[in-house]
Amino acid sequence: MTSQTSARDLSRRGLIAAAGLGTAALPLLAQAQTTPPAPVGPPTTITTPPRDFSPRGAPTTYFSDPDVLAVDPSFGAITQPNASIMRLWTGALWAEGPAWNAQGRYLLWSDIPNNRQLRWLEDDGRVSVFRLPSNNSNGNTFDFQGRQLSCEHLTRRVVRYELDGSVSVLADSYQGKRLNSPNDVVPHPDGSYWFTDPPYGGQLYEGTPDTAGGPSNAQGRLKPTLGQPPGMGSFRRELPTNCYRIDPSGRVDLVITEEQVPDPNGLCFSPDHKRLYVASTGKGPGDTGPGGKGDIWAFDVGDDNKLANGRRFSDCVVDGIKCGPDGLRCDVNGNLWASSNAGRNVGYSGVTVWNPDGKLIGRIRLPEVCGNVCFGGPKRNRLFMAASQSLYALYVGTQGAAPG
Repeated sequence: MTSQTSARDLSRRGLIAAAGLGTAALPLLAQAQTTPPAPVGPPTTITTPPRDFSPRGAPTTYFSDPDVLAVDPSFGAITQPNASIMRLWTGALWAEGPAWNAQGRYLLWSDIPNNRQLRWLEDDGRVSVFRLPSNNSNGNTFDFQGRQLSCEHLTRRVVRYELDGSVSVLADSYQGKRLNSPNDVVPHPDGSYWFTDPPYGGQLYEGTPDTAGGPSNAQGRLKPTLGQPPGMGSFRRELPTNCYRIDPSGRVDLVITEEQVPDPNGLCFSPDHKRLYVASTGKGPGDTGPGGKGDIWAFDVGDDNKLANGRRFSDCVVDGIKCGPDGLRCDVNGNLWASSNAGRNVGYSGVTVWNPDGKLIGRIRLPEVCGNVCFGGPKRNRLFMAASQSLYALYVGTQGAAPG
């Protein structure tokens, strides 16, 4: 052995010894050097650190998005495997009521506490203020004639924006009593509009409280007129939390009572309009009624527009976690896409997808609580999700069943 070889060998042995390893560990070192590293999966909402949804974030898919989960194999038929969840914009205080305008090719949604409606343009992704003030609008949609419908918390009414730019009040009372705070509205092909009326607008953050002595201001300590235009802040809750139908003649009919579905929130029709889905959420400010249980109800719609056979469609419990529903939309196959509010249970807020029999078939995990959803894009095959402070989108393998 030459002196150079000996020096190299001693140096190598010395390095191993310094590391606390003997010569017996040499075969293990060689094996470790040849073992390939474990593959790294794409980050998700439940990884640490969590996934970065921004345009600067790492690629989100190798083939399918890790936060689009197939609970049942049938979900694969209505997803787009190579599509990823995209955060299109962030900066709202509470995002709600997404609605797609097919003619203008833009997505409209509400930022309720900021008293504005926002618009995302498909051609360049630009976001601008669409309407300010919006009267703390919540749910929005477009009817079969392309007119925008909005539920306003501040004024406690449902309005329609006409094609000439004027505004029509569709409903602000029932049997002479002021509505609570219309939440969500859907059109019917017969020209009627159906809407829910929970009490959530009767609070400081999303509207204005009742006048002194009202359910959301029983002690009279709050001043509802602060920051409001003249005449606003003078209402008081007078009605239970019901669902209503606005007849083409303008008549407002009661269709679902508080006893049937307390605190009704999101609603939508099945593709054939023979079934109505209604989400029941938790108690609102000053709510003295039974209070919702965070579930979804289904009703059969008769030819006379009467509802029958009301039943719980889903309790919205997934893996033992309550995924409270809010906004609802159906696809052309009759599957129900429901926004999910799972509170602090990371990985369960987002969207749950149920087949017409009430079976959970898929989930979309978002890093924020999701308030409402809609289908849009030129082919109506893109799911838009208004979630807390942000707007998200995902291409899917199906189409929305209704306009807006």
